[in-house]
Amino acid sequence: MTDFNSTIINEFRANNGHVETAGFGKNLVLLHTLGAKSGEPRISPLFGLADGGSWLVIGSFAGSPTTPAWVHNLRAHPDAVAVEAPAPEGIERHETQVIEMTDADWDAAWAKFTAFTDQFIKYTETAQGRKFPIFRLTPRS
Repeated sequence: MTDFNSTIINEFRANNGHVETAGFGKNLVLLHTLGAKSGEPRISPLFGLADGGSWLVIGSFAGSPTTPAWVHNLRAHPDAVAVEAPAPEGIERHETQVIEMTDADWDAAWAKFTAFTDQFIKYTETAQGRKFPIFRLTPRS
């Protein structure tokens, strides 16, 4: 885990899900996955949009032409995913169901990210044509 990720995770947990670093505020989730190859536990701090009881996360990797490792982890082990997210009483952890947006749903999800910040549009300039995967993470009952 990078020092930046460790800093973000520590700030998230110390401030009940609020992260001033990089301007995340309450729009950060901690994604818990298993490594695609290693099977080892991984934690990825991600920009997350609350959406009707779920969270949307996007594999933009800050505009990199490379897909982030956490995307491979989700695809390899979709039944072993959890999210820590801000909640009214602090931070809640939820085991989640993972759905990757299909072409039919992608445009609407993309519009939610770009409506929140135009930074995602800027990321497309350096991604060399890569279409960012978007996932819906829904708490399991």
